[in-house]
Amino acid sequence: MKKIILIFVLVATLNCYSQNKQILYNFTSVPQSLMTNPGADFKYDWYFGVPLLSGISANVGSSGFSAYDLFADNGVDFNVKLREAVFSSTRKDRVAINEQIEIFNGGFKITGQETDSYVSFGMYQEFDLLSYVPKDLAVLALDGNNDYLGKVFNLGDLSAKAEMLSVFHVGFHKNINKKFILGLRGKIYSSIYNANSTNNSGYIYTIPSDTGVYEQMIYSQLQLNTSGIAKYNDENNDLNLVKDITKRAFLGGNLGLGFDAGFTYYPKKNIQLTASVIDLGFIRHSKEVESLTYKGAYKYEGVIPKFSSGNSAENGYQEFKDAIPLDTLYASYTTWRPVKFNSSVQYSFDEERPEDCNCLNYDPETIYKSAVGAQLFVMSTPRMPLVAFTTYYRRKVFKTLQMKATYTLDSYSYTNIGLGLSSTFGPVNFYVLADNLLEYKDVTKANSLSFQVGLNVIFKNSKK
Repeated sequence: MKKIILIFVLVATLNCYSQNKQILYNFTSVPQSLMTNPGADFKYDWYFGVPLLSGISANVGSSGFSAYDLFADNGVDFNVKLREAVFSSTRKDRVAINEQIEIFNGGFKITGQETDSYVSFGMYQEFDLLSYVPKDLAVLALDGNNDYLGKVFNLGDLSAKAEMLSVFHVGFHKNINKKFILGLRGKIYSSIYNANSTNNSGYIYTIPSDTGVYEQMIYSQLQLNTSGIAKYNDENNDLNLVKDITKRAFLGGNLGLGFDAGFTYYPKKNIQLTASVIDLGFIRHSKEVESLTYKGAYKYEGVIPKFSSGNSAENGYQEFKDAIPLDTLYASYTTWRPVKFNSSVQYSFDEERPEDCNCLNYDPETIYKSAVGAQLFVMSTPRMPLVAFTTYYRRKVFKTLQMKATYTLDSYSYTNIGLGLSSTFGPVNFYVLADNLLEYKDVTKANSLSFQVGLNVIFKNSKK
């Protein structure tokens, strides 16, 4: 069990930054900003992403401690550092990893008599992992219960889920009028693999008596649901892994539906309000499902049994297995996607005008060189929502280069400074976005790191 905890702690050093893409959000010189708000103020005739290169993103970091805390060459024994890391954590600390790769992505304008509309479409692959640190189970595994008589260890601390999936999407974006833009996107999810164990409960406690007899109570309601995984445990399985994943990715896995929605509103020409909800959807798992359960109650009175073998007093080990058996179920189940909510307010200034313009006849469709704003991000989890608040400054540096600098306050870091650059040379758009720049001087001490890069081909609106 200690090995399991050790592996968990090591995995915890690779912790994601909660799927927040605050640099990309409302950075409309990058077409992928539509994926964070389908109602973004988007002004291109059409675009397409270079397949497999248009959007690559990854987020890693740590919650509560860093890789340096565990692996620093400072003369401290690793077991000591491990214990310090475990005991400094809380059940609120979490591990979350998110990775995305766009397979293809594109969009085009539909010109109307009064306003324009846009259609976007694409496919991307995504991996999500979210796990809370099982603090009570970690302490019990490392120290046992000898020093914790009377303490109730909460089995509900165990809460984790992971999934690899592909997403097909089609979006529609409409300029309702000069002030209001609305966007919607429909999604089809195809789950490749899924494992989740998020609705657990139960407890373990041991109480001594005056006669030297102990009362130990274990109540367990633990369940792990999986889909697309069980057949790989078969030693006789000779499946081609790449072929199998490809089949599942292209609508051969467990399917689900979802949608995104968003808007942009201008109460004044240089004041902008936006909001979006992303991934409001579900996946129904009915193919190759397998659920493992530990459910039951066990009460023991007497000398504390050793559950490591069948030789414990009064055969307590067998009684324990009979009372809380490991069962396998094959029932369908439903998972919900982590819902993301974004909103922002932006003030634009430093109006851009051509040097030789006739200001009396100047088109009021003004381009501003600079803008400042604030953004709120909220994401649903099995427990408390993840929340982040960002302030930013956006600047058109050159005709071919735009910049966005951010400062984000979240549960991972108070010093999260990010920078995004988007360059357009002819029809070619290249962008790179990176978070927590101050941590790059020593990434082993970083609380979180994230980046996103991509390459697109854009044809701008000839009227603008």
